[in-house]
Order: sequence, then C-alpha cells, then structure tokens
Amino acid sequence: MAIVHLTRRERFNAAHKLWVEHWSEEKNREVFGKCSNSNWHGHNYDLYVTVKGTPDPETGFIMNVKELSKILKEKVIEKLDHSNLNLDVDFIPKGMQPTTENLVVLIWQEIEEDIAGFGARLHSVKLFETENIFAEYLGE
Repeated sequence: MAIVHLTRRERFNAAHKLWVEHWSEEKNREVFGKCSNSNWHGHNYDLYVTVKGTPDPETGFIMNVKELSKILKEKVIEKLDHSNLNLDVDFIPKGMQPTTENLVVLIWQEIEEDIAGFGARLHSVKLFETENIFAEYLGE
C-alpha cells in the first residue's frame, strides 16, 4: 500500500524572550541577541504539520483535512496566536526557553494522540520563526 504525506500550514504571531536568569545581561545578549530584549519581541510563525498514512479506498483521504485543521486550531493556534510564549501557553513548561526547537517538540506532543485517533500518523512538525530559520521534529 502507498504511504502518502499530507501537510497543513497554519500561521500565528507570538512574542517571547530568551533569557537565562543566572547569567549576566551581557552574556544573555551575547548568546540570545535581540531575542533577549527585556521588552520581548515577536515573530510571524509558519507552522507545517505533516501526517502520513494509506489513503482510504472510499474517501481517498489519509485523514480528513477538516479534522486536521480543527485539531491544529484548537490544540495549537488558539493557544499560541497573539500570546506571550513565556507566560501565556499552558503546554509550555514554566522556565523552558520558548525556542523554535522546543516548540516543535511541544506541538508534536499536543497533537500526536488526536491525529492518531483519525487513523493517520504524525510525520513531522516544522516551524518557521523567520523566512530563514526553522526547526523540524520527526518524533525521534
């Protein structure tokens, strides 16, 4: 049977600050640059979630895209969009740096079970922080 990959893109805007409390201000600026701004800073994120599976013989779907969209909106976008990632998001542990690398793992954990409930498997979560920087998680 053919395994097909299906990707849904979502967008959200959020603010964050990268900062290690026991470091000096100089070291934080050296390591995190503009991301250590004491007044926060924001990004326009692009999220790509790819699921995989075998197309259903009747519908041709590996997963109904309406259900995928609903999961992403309820579990991820509504929580992240126009939020402060350091303070507002229930699935980001307090004290964890809200980096793109950490976010892809946390998003995976938020949606994996719901996607499996529709017979598909989560293949990857890719998050673009800027047009030049992104992180991708494959569940490993």
